[in-house]
Amino acid sequence: QVQLVESGGGLVQPGGSLRLSCAASENSFSIYVMGWYRQASGYARELVATITSGGSTNYADSVKGRFTISRDNAKNTVYLQMNSLKPEDTALYYCAADDPRLIRTTYDYWGQGTQVTVSS
Repeated sequence: QVQLVESGGGLVQPGGSLRLSCAASENSFSIYVMGWYRQASGYARELVATITSGGSTNYADSVKGRFTISRDNAKNTVYLQMNSLKPEDTALYYCAADDPRLIRTTYDYWGQGTQVTVSS
């Protein structure tokens, strides 16, 4: 199966920056729609950003202008650059992949999550 492994989470001060990485084990990475989700304590999991195989991106309103999603198909890796971090960004961040060859209503593969904590 496809394995997704997130890294780069940690503790950062408000206003600081952090870059999350998600490495995929699958050679078909380049055709996947990739997404970053997050789940804060007491809240439902929410979509943060997505990027298509063609590089088209979408962001949650709460992170527009601060977060940037990107991908390096040669490295089978998707990134989430997070700038101007706020305490409300604190959450467990998940990487997800959607294989267009599979007819499913949700993302097909999920990582284990990486914790981001924004605190002074």
